[in-house]
Amino acid sequence: DRKIIVGICAMAKKSRSKPMKEILQRLLQHFERLEILIFDEDVILSEPVEKWPIVDALISFFSHGFPLDKAIQYSNLRKPYVINDLEMQHVLKDRREVYKILQNEGIPHPRYAVLERDLGSSESNFQETDDAIEVNGVLFQKPFVEKPVDAEDHNVYIFFPVQAGGGSTRLFRKVKDRSSIYGPHSRVRKVGSYIYEDFMPTDGTDVKVYTVGQDYAHAEARKSPALDGKVERDQEGKEIRYPVLLSAKEKLIAKKVCMAFKQNVCGFDLLRTGGQSYVCDVNGFSFVKTSGKYYDDSAKILGTMIMREVAPQLQLPWVLGCAPEDLPVVPTASGSMMELRCVVAIVRHGDRTPKQKMKMEVKHKKFFDLFEKYGGMKNGHLKLKKPKQLQEVLDVVRHLLSNNQQQKDPEVEEKKVKFQQLKLVLEMYGHFSGINRKVQIKYQPRGCPKRSSSEEDEMPREPSLLLIVKWGGELTPAGKIQAEELGKAFRTLYPGGQGQFETPGLGFLRLHSTFRHDLKMYASDEGRVQMTAAAFIKGLLALEGELTPIMVQMVKSANTNGLLDSEGLNSKYQAVVKEKLKDIFNQDRDFTDEDYNKLAPTGSTSLINAMKFIKNPREMCEKVYEMVKEITSKIRTLKLELKSRDLKLYHGESWELFIRRWAKLEKDFRLKNGRFDISKIPDIYDCIKYDLQHNNMTLQYEGAEELFMCCKALADVIIPQEYGLTVDEKLHIAQNFSNPLVRKIRSDFAQCDPAYQEDEFTRLDSRYSKGVSTPERFVRTRLYFTSESHIHSLLNILRYGSLCDAGKDEQWRSAMEYINATSELNYMTQIVFMTFEDPSKDPSSDERYHMELHFSPGAYTCCDTSLTSPRGMGYRPNPKSEKVSNSDNHNL
Repeated sequence: DRKIIVGICAMAKKSRSKPMKEILQRLLQHFERLEILIFDEDVILSEPVEKWPIVDALISFFSHGFPLDKAIQYSNLRKPYVINDLEMQHVLKDRREVYKILQNEGIPHPRYAVLERDLGSSESNFQETDDAIEVNGVLFQKPFVEKPVDAEDHNVYIFFPVQAGGGSTRLFRKVKDRSSIYGPHSRVRKVGSYIYEDFMPTDGTDVKVYTVGQDYAHAEARKSPALDGKVERDQEGKEIRYPVLLSAKEKLIAKKVCMAFKQNVCGFDLLRTGGQSYVCDVNGFSFVKTSGKYYDDSAKILGTMIMREVAPQLQLPWVLGCAPEDLPVVPTASGSMMELRCVVAIVRHGDRTPKQKMKMEVKHKKFFDLFEKYGGMKNGHLKLKKPKQLQEVLDVVRHLLSNNQQQKDPEVEEKKVKFQQLKLVLEMYGHFSGINRKVQIKYQPRGCPKRSSSEEDEMPREPSLLLIVKWGGELTPAGKIQAEELGKAFRTLYPGGQGQFETPGLGFLRLHSTFRHDLKMYASDEGRVQMTAAAFIKGLLALEGELTPIMVQMVKSANTNGLLDSEGLNSKYQAVVKEKLKDIFNQDRDFTDEDYNKLAPTGSTSLINAMKFIKNPREMCEKVYEMVKEITSKIRTLKLELKSRDLKLYHGESWELFIRRWAKLEKDFRLKNGRFDISKIPDIYDCIKYDLQHNNMTLQYEGAEELFMCCKALADVIIPQEYGLTVDEKLHIAQNFSNPLVRKIRSDFAQCDPAYQEDEFTRLDSRYSKGVSTPERFVRTRLYFTSESHIHSLLNILRYGSLCDAGKDEQWRSAMEYINATSELNYMTQIVFMTFEDPSKDPSSDERYHMELHFSPGAYTCCDTSLTSPRGMGYRPNPKSEKVSNSDNHNL
């Protein structure tokens, strides 16, 4: 009988690859009339097309070194049935042409512009600034992507905004276990033609789609190479990928791509973001690397296509079969861990440098010019964070100080010390980053407000500007380690995640990688909080590399809706509470019973212990003030010894700023009227805790630990009580802080209900997951990273919001005792909600769902011995045979 000859015309590396062999073997098994003929590479490269074998159907595709034009000549000469159009493969080699076709066919793709230097395009069509570029009138803010127009050039760059740390990630063809590298380079390439496009944040996952004919698309997820550049490989050395489900819209996109580029066997890249999908690359002929199910389907579809087209032409008898359609996913395997339905965690940021700010009134014309240049007169205030803006402020300060040396300026001379400090702060690190410094300028139409009633009769004052510079408060290297380690430990909350958390491949990582884990994380807009979130997720998902690419792709900023930032609503109510605290702490007598009732009406153990330690608040403030003076004097002495001793400070802090940090506290703590400004207690505690942790070997101040213990006792009362003294005050302030967050958490739980339709395409296809126990079930994880204020507020809502009755519920009482004994919500404090479901129970039964609340007061402080966090397991009962022991993560 006459056979239908199917020719395979490609480079030997491709035509004899494992996927090709697997598919060809199945073609012969399923279709007896087919015969396979693989063109020899020497013939393809050396022989004229007239001497190439004659075939009825041709599978031919371009790869490096393949003579595509010869293949087109052969096709025109012999006219076989061609699976993948050869002339369109020239189009696939040029990204410009690919994007034109995507645009013309209405296929969603990232917004883009082309800079064509190879066509003599003028550089006048291109402009670059610190955080943006403009190409042919199209503006791209960082982050954006830079791709060479040559599709065979895989050196794709992603540029990050300065506010996120700047720099760029360079993507390249996989080399061993690397597919990208992050570096400080922030400027685009100046030689060659490039496509620039918007960067699409995809939660760290790319989707590769493989079509076989117009109606079959197999989809796999892999870790985005832009995330950390580490290629995840299986035991055979293949990159790990996981099958995912395509939505109806995405199936239509696959069909359009297949038809538009006339490639029946075609691979392309999908980016999923904001509920939409975008095609960012079309690769042409591609097979899935390892999947028996895919090989079976591909062989059946290709065989059917060839038989349908060629058999009638050769008048061969053949029963018209049906091509398998709509089989988007292959089976996968994962552990059974679907009883856990939802995890919501609210986490405080990690260890940071002390927050600092300096205010000064300025009147010089250059400051007013700067204020007007950036639109400050519209709102009366201005916030400058971008490197270019901060550089302009520094240029003004340098100019004023330089001119003042030659010709004295009364205003500059009066504030010379402050101008020098401002210059010092702006020159820190040798470069600007929006994460660790900002300048605010406020317009004062009548000059600086009067400080006393005696100023009332003075002449009207001319307008001025209040300049406020803020710095510090950035995540330290220690803070990054804390967050990453907690991220690793966090895996143990998930079924299958118990054990050594350093080990990759745990149940949690498997759960996340198979798209059965719906993970999102949010952070307030403070740099330290966003970096904490990035470091945490690095540990949680076992990522590698720098934090900036992880932060840009994985961490969602929550500053648009007040979810984790808004504090303005509380200022008036909290001001009343703070005034009460000021009065009590300036009393020169031992605390009375009345004071205990005023300061600790809830009877909190940690408050009462701290007040007992303080005894006389005025005397304690005096003691702290004297020790602050001593430590400032000690630092000044040490600075004089710098010439003879190599004394280094943690995290590159200069000695000038180190002295200023303490000298400012000494100056501000005691007011001119003799009273103490107790709002400075948290700042003093902040500084001594930081220096004991990081600078103790250099400082060697004998009274450091005593100062720490005294400040901690004062802070243990002042900090939590700033959020309200009575239960009513606490709830009122807490609601203003946390209402948006509480509503969001409630919404997260509501969506665990099976009746709620989630975006189905972000999860595994349950219909084809034979190896998975209850694959339609998934775990929803929401992580919220924020500052201390939101943690205090949320904890107060849980404590005083009548969730349970401590009088009737022994476990709740035990939990509240633990919370009451917790003196400080330190760095990395966590409140974790976990929801479980028992599918065997009736949906309306109270036993269907089970909820746990977990709490940890965060990191330990190095020398905190007498007032440490309480011991005990809190909510979770201990076996009677065991004694109560310490636990790092306690249950509410």
